[in-house]
Amino acid sequence: MNPNTSSHENEEVLKNVKEHQQNKKLASSELGDLFANYLGDTLFTCVFEHHLQVVQDDEIKEFLEFALATSKKHTRMIKEIYQKENIPVPVGFGEQDVRKDAPRLFSDMFMVFYTTEMSRAGLMTYGSALSSSLRQDIVDYFKMCINDTIVTFEKGLHLLLSKGMNVFPPTIPYPKKIDFVEKKTFISAIAGKLRPLTGLEIKHIQININTNTLGKSLMLGFSQVAASDKLRRYFQDGAKVANTQIKQLGAFLISDNLPTPSIMDAHITDSTTPPYSDKLMLYHTTLANGIGISNYGTAVSKIMRHDLHGQFATLTMDIGKYANEGMNLLIDLGMLEEPPTAADRKKLSKEAKGNN
Repeated sequence: MNPNTSSHENEEVLKNVKEHQQNKKLASSELGDLFANYLGDTLFTCVFEHHLQVVQDDEIKEFLEFALATSKKHTRMIKEIYQKENIPVPVGFGEQDVRKDAPRLFSDMFMVFYTTEMSRAGLMTYGSALSSSLRQDIVDYFKMCINDTIVTFEKGLHLLLSKGMNVFPPTIPYPKKIDFVEKKTFISAIAGKLRPLTGLEIKHIQININTNTLGKSLMLGFSQVAASDKLRRYFQDGAKVANTQIKQLGAFLISDNLPTPSIMDAHITDSTTPPYSDKLMLYHTTLANGIGISNYGTAVSKIMRHDLHGQFATLTMDIGKYANEGMNLLIDLGMLEEPPTAADRKKLSKEAKGNN
């Protein structure tokens, strides 16, 4: 819309759009994003509810209460959309997936780090959902989600800083003059020499280290409490994958004499009592895998050095392989809720033939 247009004119335009779309069905992208959002926010509701049962720091408790209220608001609004469209509400996650008397599995600071990293991922997810939404009520919903997530992310950053945890990329010198690249060594090694990392390359290395740091800690914690031997082994494998990725990404920073982020292993308790169901922990792992793959995809589109491209491609394949194992486990255990899909025309045709 034109920024110079009056608010009254904007309201009229939106009113006309909504009237025009009264009987418009949800697009496939909207169905898919709402389904994923519902499962995600019902999962986060369970996680935050457990955190609030065991958190000790009052400031962190207030932050988690805000995050919980936000997730509950989102799921309530999606339910209303489903009911309006006569679509079955997904099962998602609920009281059956949280053990109320379970002791803490992670420290208070880890809870802040976890929530902040999840909101960082949420900003990208909601941005993608908004960009492929057509119906005005769905556009409005995802705009609200983005605003909610910005507030959560900002609150989390402030808490991390005030509590003394720095999870941000290191500083580099300010440019002193405008320059243009003259040699192809900027993107590839010649005679074994590589140029220093750019600011964006440092950013994406740091983001992916943070994601793997979170993932490793989750996997270690989940491996302590999972009821199934098969899942315990799967989570242990995930911790190993994340640890390898942290080391390989950190090596790029070390080679430029830049600091690497601290791991969060010390923030896991020695509890062996599961606060969550195996279903929730396994689905959460697939969610984390998806975030990791998405982060690498974004990174590859922004970085310029060929060695980074190659390394990120290898790391993506490693996560992809691990993610595929997790999806197979979800299916084998009957835990994977099927998302909205296109009609199977061949199957419908066969059924129609059989009924004649």
